[in-house]
Amino acid sequence: MDIRKVFGANVRVYRRAAGLSQEAVAARMGVDRAYVSAIERGLQNVTLLTILQVAESLNVRPADLLVESVQKSRS
Repeated sequence: MDIRKVFGANVRVYRRAAGLSQEAVAARMGVDRAYVSAIERGLQNVTLLTILQVAESLNVRPADLLVESVQKSRS
């Protein structure tokens, strides 16, 4: 299991469920859209603070973004 891929896939699932674009999430986080894209593709090794920031922008718990089964059950 690559936790970056799990996290990224979960970010994508929750972002889409919220009806948000990558641009909207990036604006909420105060980062560039390309950074959100890289997170979703599992290319970024994010910090704990970034996990919290992403979770807050998606209105989910940080732990929800780290659960391996979310990507299978919600997609």
